[in-house]
Amino acid sequence: MNFVMCKSKIHRARVTESILDYEGSLEIDTNIMKEAGIYPYEKILVVNASNGQRFETYAIPGKAGSRDFKVNGAAALRAKPGDTITIMSFGVCSEEEAGKISPKILIMDGDNKITQKKGRSPLADAV
Repeated sequence: MNFVMCKSKIHRARVTESILDYEGSLEIDTNIMKEAGIYPYEKILVVNASNGQRFETYAIPGKAGSRDFKVNGAAALRAKPGDTITIMSFGVCSEEEAGKISPKILIMDGDNKITQKKGRSPLADAV
């Protein structure tokens, strides 16, 4: 049996820009993506703590060091600059692997700086 497990989470990031006229996706600072173990173009779930909206999209690499989280396309209607979001990525694994998963979690501050790192996911650490 296979399980879908949370492998990475970026908690309490701030949206820096919302661009409606765009093909779609969430642009994330490349350094933060790498630290979280999120691949470019990987499917992600985004939860907006500011308005309760949830949406799925994919991650695209943004400028390294920018600390940007840009919500693009139709998802821009679900998050505006200043909103607090959590981004999660998932992986499919065996039952044996599932027992070893401890999601890689980054806790962000109001300036999108990483303040805390938790967990260690074999899936996330493969990036």
